Amino acid sequence: MNSLDKNIQFVKGIGPKKAAKLNKLNIFTIKDLLYYFPRSYEDRSNIKKIWQLEHDEKACTKGIISEVKSHEAKNKIKVTKFTLRDETGFLNVVFFNQDYLTKVFKKGDSVIVYGKIKREGGFLEMNSPQMEHFTNAQTSTGKLIPIYPLTYGVTNKDIINTIKNIYTNEKVSIQEYLPKDIINKYKLCSIDFAVKNLHMPQDKQSLKIALYRMIFEEFLILQIGLFYFKSGIDNSEGIKFEKKEKLNDIIKSLPFNLTNAQSRALNEVIDDMVSENMMNRLVQGDVGSGKTIVAVLVLALSVLNGYQGALMAPTEILARQHYESLTQTLAPFDINIDLLVGSLTKKQKEKVLEKIKNHETDILIGTHALIEDNVEFDNLGVVVTDEQHRFGVRQRAKLSTKGNNPDILVMTATPIPRTLALILYGDLDISIIDELPPGRQPIDTKAFESKKRDFIYSNFVRDEIEKGRQVYIVCPLVEESEAIEAKAAEDLRDELKEKYFSDLNVDVLHGKMKPSLKDKIMEDFKNNKIQILVSTTVIEVGVNVPNATLMIIENAERFGLAQLHQLRGRVGRGSHKSHCILIYSSKTNVCKERMEIMEETNDGFKISEKDLEIRGPGEFFGTRQHGIPELKVANIFKHIKILKLAQEESKIILKQDRNLEKSEHILLKQEIVEKFSSINKEISLN
Repeated sequence: MNSLDKNIQFVKGIGPKKAAKLNKLNIFTIKDLLYYFPRSYEDRSNIKKIWQLEHDEKACTKGIISEVKSHEAKNKIKVTKFTLRDETGFLNVVFFNQDYLTKVFKKGDSVIVYGKIKREGGFLEMNSPQMEHFTNAQTSTGKLIPIYPLTYGVTNKDIINTIKNIYTNEKVSIQEYLPKDIINKYKLCSIDFAVKNLHMPQDKQSLKIALYRMIFEEFLILQIGLFYFKSGIDNSEGIKFEKKEKLNDIIKSLPFNLTNAQSRALNEVIDDMVSENMMNRLVQGDVGSGKTIVAVLVLALSVLNGYQGALMAPTEILARQHYESLTQTLAPFDINIDLLVGSLTKKQKEKVLEKIKNHETDILIGTHALIEDNVEFDNLGVVVTDEQHRFGVRQRAKLSTKGNNPDILVMTATPIPRTLALILYGDLDISIIDELPPGRQPIDTKAFESKKRDFIYSNFVRDEIEKGRQVYIVCPLVEESEAIEAKAAEDLRDELKEKYFSDLNVDVLHGKMKPSLKDKIMEDFKNNKIQILVSTTVIEVGVNVPNATLMIIENAERFGLAQLHQLRGRVGRGSHKSHCILIYSSKTNVCKERMEIMEETNDGFKISEKDLEIRGPGEFFGTRQHGIPELKVANIFKHIKILKLAQEESKIILKQDRNLEKSEHILLKQEIVEKFSSINKEISLN
């Protein structure tokens, strides 16, 4: 019997206590552990002579123990010192409170050590290194050593030893699910070889071969799954719209000129609409780049062609903002717009539903209320979803089924590097609005260490409030739970009110509030009834408050760069100069580097490229949020060439076998379903 499904508790050397700790890493079975890959490797295969060792480097060397000494230091710490020699010199190896080692290693023993070198005076020293007897089967020196992500109570050595035990004592055989022709075409090793050599590489070349196989496979499964699940759209025949002269009248009536980037995006969308194929396009633009006007004009073109349009926003307050903006722009052209949100009375809802069904409503704007079964359009032509990552795959698909293959336009203000957009929206054509409308001032950003906090609140904030402006204060990011985050926000509001702003109206906004209360608070802030709004990241996608000119982000080092940029975009929406202050506590180089990037640029695309580079893709876009399986080995930034190969191959496979029904694709299909099912349970393959 294949033992991959065996409970990890029953592997030699584990037992219930260690198993409970491994469970925290989502390791419950042997298969889970085999797929828990190292995050990096230490090369301990290069064994240096003692004279080659340099100060401050990590290195591996071997020698014979020429002397063993133990003594108790002043602070009662027991110090054990081994002196190693080879034909080129001497090295002192020091351990603390480990005097039992004198029973393990004796004078005359041949040993191998790996650790950090210190040069003290004329002497070389290594403190608390890995040390083993020199044999032909080292476990932690003399070779490539995998380094695993760990949790409290689980050491790197524990995982290495457990995997070794599995390969020694269990029958390990992983079923091959990639088709033979793909393995041959891309010269891939077997899955068994890949998994074993990721954990226990025979040498550098074997590790390279194993990594290539796993990276290619992860990208291939990801891409086939995305093309399959995310679109379900295969250049289906769509509505063939006509260009309408009247659209130019609407454009001319705008109180501003479209930027070149807006015009380019609009033309790309219109080209899609007048083609016979169904449009499936993403319009991506930085915060404040003016995506909304493109959506307005697209919806108007649908109406001018005799169809209806729908715009779905993630929150009620954002839906209301779109409703006001569209009504202002399109009402003079006899286009009827209605709003469908949760807070309407039963009678109001019924009236709106009746108007949609009878085509008295041309454009319907709303939240996910738009996809409820009782919403019936007479003739839906275009569906626009704003902030696409806030909606599940199913919600978007359901809205598009309310018409006969309506065109789909997706908008996002999250700047995503092209490399990532290839992955996230592999099924969508992409338009990018990469310039800001004239008059939008860059936001002045400054980062301060937390010791300046008192000065910031007493001076900066007071100055803005005295000018009649308003301020956002964003609470530190708390991973544990939404409830803890909500409590942290309320505590911060109370502290600020008590210590600095007892004379002002300070309120709080967080994810645990009812939507109606959230909307009321944002409405009050918009109307300047609240001067200071303390908030969690729920304001990340939000409302225009032109009078808010200062954004303060506490513990800024806890946020990703892209998220800091999103939050910063809540200010700078009016004619007044706006500022963002980042307060940080960390002293690491990575933190400093990230704060400098925020100070230097307002370009969301540059920031997101840098963010991807610093943090890696998993953290960058929160794989869970996007309904994407985790990449354990592949890195979009480093392995872009392999990604492109896998992407091309996935298109070829789906072109030849749309539903993966051929015998050679059955196991691959099962693997894809399993990888995607934990995230998108509501989706199943046809």
